Order: sequence, then structure tokens, then C-alpha cells
Amino acid sequence: MKENHLSELKILKEIAELLNQGTDLQSILSEVLKKLLSVTGLQTGWIFLIDHAGGFELTARENLPPALSERNYAPMCSGDCWCINKYNKGRLDKATNIIECKRIEDAIEKGLGDTCGLTHHATVPLKVGNEKFGLLNVGSPYKTRFNHEELALLESVALQIGSALKRITLTQREQEIALTTERNRLARDLHDSVNQLLFSLSLTARGGIEMTKDTDVKETFGYIQDLAQEALNEMRALIWQLRPKGLEKGIVSALCSYGEMLGLKVNVVVNGVIHLPSTIEETLWRIGQEAFANCKKHSGESSVHLSIHAVENRISLKIKDSGCGFQYDEKKELPSLGLKSMKDRTEALGGSFQIQSETDKGTKIQVTIPF
Repeated sequence: MKENHLSELKILKEIAELLNQGTDLQSILSEVLKKLLSVTGLQTGWIFLIDHAGGFELTARENLPPALSERNYAPMCSGDCWCINKYNKGRLDKATNIIECKRIEDAIEKGLGDTCGLTHHATVPLKVGNEKFGLLNVGSPYKTRFNHEELALLESVALQIGSALKRITLTQREQEIALTTERNRLARDLHDSVNQLLFSLSLTARGGIEMTKDTDVKETFGYIQDLAQEALNEMRALIWQLRPKGLEKGIVSALCSYGEMLGLKVNVVVNGVIHLPSTIEETLWRIGQEAFANCKKHSGESSVHLSIHAVENRISLKIKDSGCGFQYDEKKELPSLGLKSMKDRTEALGGSFQIQSETDKGTKIQVTIPF
């Protein structure tokens, strides 16, 4: 009994050391899973990270049978299963024996390949306090049940993983705050130095125009004034990108203020009120910013329609203009880097990006992001 206790402590110590080595989730969880299987004698394991909307990601896996590994682990990356369903319904709070694995059953039914005798697995929620992050699943060929000691060990490991995930989340949040602070500092520096110099240059050129009677000199000063004003406008837009005024009051306020700065009339419709995570709010801001800039440059219109709809666990942003539009074929690549950037930002958060446009019929962009 004492030897078992010492062995468990050694396992927990080794796993704790692995979890404290960095902040890259995938590599850390893969190493921890490999170590756990090695020291316990279990053969197969996988970790699902699950977001607040119930969406899951296969973040780590070890020795999955061919039936679950085919097509780049497709059977593990989509569809539902009993452990995730229980987790999402709040009915999975501790290490549990799962009678049978639904993914294995589905693989057998579809004839996806060899299951290597894997039929059952234990599942353990990854959590710290009341905050949950996902599931740890482990199993071995022909093993149909885990005893209390095994489940207790798995629960201890899962608690360690949950604590590490919390630490990594806080570290990432601190990095985001540091990045925002640096952006704000840079925006202040640009406003106090370069912005003021360009403004002074524009005023000096204007004074030169009024002081001279020489036509060529007037034209030269006029050209300098135009260039200074153009550079000043670009600088103001850059400062907006670094430090969006009004974002602290919410995404709607920030986008309306930015539209006004561009000279656009923003018609707003908002349904639902919700506090958004900072990453989603900033993503919506960047997408709206790009869409408004495109409207100003290309649509030929001076107004734009902004719609934000929040319902249950997702937010939808729609931006539409009635301008010249363009011929868009959804089967082809997006025609500009700006549109590609919007799509990439959306999909990075698990959202969907849609664009509709026809010549002389305007353009509509719709983004939906879960949270």
C-alpha cells in the first residue's frame, strides 16, 4: 500500500514538472498524456478541450486505434459522444467509468478499421474550482472498468492539468493586456509627436500659400499641404487601429465613432445585450474597421448599415452598403487581403464568415462567432 502511494506521488511529481515547462498547450498536453500512459500501463488516451459553447477540439491523443485515426482522426473531431454530452449538460464532475465508447461503436458500425480491442474508457473532467476546460479520456484493450485507486489517480492528474490550463489562460490574458498597453503607449507617442509635426507642416504650407504671389511656389506649397493632410489622415487612422476610441464603451460605440471619423453615416440595429470576451470584441472591431474602410474607399456610398445580434452563445455582426459592389464567386478565393484577413480572424475563433456582393447591388458581410 505504501509502495503504491509513493508510486502515485512520483507520477504526480513528474507530471507536475511537465506541466510547468511552458505555455504551448498542444505540446504540453501531448507530453503529459504520454507520461500518464507510460507510468500507469494504460495504452490509449486523448484530451478534448471544450469551449463555453460546447464546441470541442482534439488537443492531444496517444495510440488511438486505426478505426479512430483514419482520415486524420476525423472520427474524433466531429459528431457527439456520451462523455461530451454529459460534460456539456453538467453531469460529469469527477472521474467516471464509461460503460462503452460511442465513437468506437460508430467506427465498428461504419467499418472504419481495427479497434485493437478498445471498447471502454474512463473519462475525467479537466477543471479547477468551478471552471471547466475539457476532458481526459484513457483506456486499454479489453479493459472494461477502472477501480477506485485508478480513478483517484486520474482525478489527481486531471486536477493538475486543469490548474495548468488556468495558469496558461491567465498568462495569455496578461500578455493581451501587455500588448494593449503597448499599443496605447505607441498611439499616444504617435499622436504627441508625428501627428503634431504633420499638423504643423500643413499649417506652414498653408501660410506659405498666403504669403507668396508666385504661382509655381503657391502650387508647390499646395502640393506640400495636400501631402501633409493625406499623411495626417493616414496617421489618425493608424492611431485608431492601435487604440480604438470608444471600445471601452463597447463594440457598437467604437464602430460608430470610427465610421464618423471616416465620414460615414452609420445606421445601427442591435438585438440582445451581452458582455463579450476581449478577444471576440477586438476581432469584431478589426473586422468592422476593415469593412468600413472598404466601404469608404470602394462603395461610392456615404452610409453603411451595421447590425449586431446576440443570442444564446453566439454573436452575429452584419455590415452592409448599397454601393457599387463587385462580382463575387464564392467558389473562388477572396479577392483582397482585407477580406481574407476578416475570414481568417473569424475562423480563428471558430466562427463563420460570409460575403455577398454583386455589381451595382452593394456588399454585405456577415460574421458569426460562438462564445
